[in-house]
Amino acid sequence: MKNDTLLRSEGMDILIKYLGKVNAERFITLIMREPFDYTKWQTELWKDKGVKELSKEAMEYRKSQS
Repeated sequence: MKNDTLLRSEGMDILIKYLGKVNAERFITLIMREPFDYTKWQTELWKDKGVKELSKEAMEYRKSQS
């Protein structure tokens, strides 16, 4: 298990890599400003898709990134 400092650092690196510095900061501001229940968000994120469908989409996405 990673310590909190390493996790924060890696998280910021990922946000900056995919969103850029400005949008990474905007994302963090949005998360901090609004009450956000990650567990609830995850349960509702793909509620209309089954495991097989999500797996297939994930594999297709991964293949497209190669």
